[in-house]
Amino acid sequence: MMAAFTVRVAEDVATKLDQLAEKLDRSRSYMAAQAIKDYVSREEWQLAEIEAGLAEADRGEFASHADIARVIGKYVKSAPQS
Repeated sequence: MMAAFTVRVAEDVATKLDQLAEKLDRSRSYMAAQAIKDYVSREEWQLAEIEAGLAEADRGEFASHADIARVIGKYVKSAPQS
């Protein structure tokens, strides 16, 4: 079952949506539904990761100074000594 509702967007966004729909041979409705679906999935994932991180922090599960130094050391080169 699908729910229907109305959403208002700026004219330029509607125009771009129509252009994309035409190029992809899809309807405006399909394109909008896909965009909303993708947004909801991304936000759900991000919030779940944040909640997991907060739960780890509440349990006191933090990286040690040595762990952090190892990670930083992989990406930062020491300045040449003169």
